[in-house]
Amino acid sequence: MSFNPVIIVAKTEKPEWYASTALYARPDMRKSTRQIITTIVPYVLLLGLMAHTVRHGYPYAVTLLLAVAAAALFSRIFIFFHDCTHGSFLATPRWNRNLGYVCGILTFTPFHDWRRSHAGHHITAGDLDRRGFGDITLMTVEEYRAAPFLKRLSYRLYRHPLIMFGIGPAYYFLLRNRYPSKGAKRIDVISVIFTNLAIASIIVTASLTIGFRTYLLVQLPVVLMAATLGVWLFYIQHQFKDVYWARHNEWDPWRVVMEGASYYQLPKVLQWITGNIGFHHVHHMRPGIPNYNLEQCYREVPQLQAVRPVTLRTSLNSLHQNLYDEGQRRMISFKEARRRG
Repeated sequence: MSFNPVIIVAKTEKPEWYASTALYARPDMRKSTRQIITTIVPYVLLLGLMAHTVRHGYPYAVTLLLAVAAAALFSRIFIFFHDCTHGSFLATPRWNRNLGYVCGILTFTPFHDWRRSHAGHHITAGDLDRRGFGDITLMTVEEYRAAPFLKRLSYRLYRHPLIMFGIGPAYYFLLRNRYPSKGAKRIDVISVIFTNLAIASIIVTASLTIGFRTYLLVQLPVVLMAATLGVWLFYIQHQFKDVYWARHNEWDPWRVVMEGASYYQLPKVLQWITGNIGFHHVHHMRPGIPNYNLEQCYREVPQLQAVRPVTLRTSLNSLHQNLYDEGQRRMISFKEARRRG
């Protein structure tokens, strides 16, 4: 059986249209293979070309220009990894696991450990009483006001764009993923060790062939750019003005799907790079849908189109919305909270 965490619980009955979405939760080997060939192969070739530019003295700006394209493919590979953790990219658990490990090594992320924490995110999304499972740290207005000075200061620093989208992504992919997460099981720890050993082997091999300096100048900018994009995507998927949050006794999993996960409306090229993950409400509705079927599901199930899209322009407003106001049921800024206080 594929690994698909049970997201929808029996607080509310499933709407009639939900059954029709099962059609899209069927892996297509041709589509999966095509995505692998058109993404992983060019990614490896780009890394090789970047190494060539470094070793032959090209201006580093040329290398960085290639790094932008490589980072886009890195981000797309992470989407494949993400699908594999849900058991949706390929037809069998074995092949989802195998490809998931490969994609995890390429994106510096351990398969089983990340899969467990991400499943926790799906199960608890939008629940104010069950925060902390693979999500962005969030405080309510009342919690922030009641917190001691140092806790408020650390939260403000954590939510600052330079930390959230600068230091944060680098820390998460390069350091945080190198050790098991809280509550890790034996298989999770093994996945971390295996991934770390595989990455170390790549680094050693690269050092003995092209040189450690070349490897660093090639891989580091790619990881940092892709990590920043990845953290931004995860942030905007659940951190927007009218996002749904509720206390557990009022928590409605169907409102989480339709109001607690965004539809991030992106230009086609960015939609391709991000593997359709902008249709995030569709993904939370049925995690078993592979990335290449998300848009089709959205287009063909009218009820999913009722979600108001977040655009590139409006998404920037979320940078200043850092606290959840339970009274108004929306995100507000530190400035607005201070003005009201």
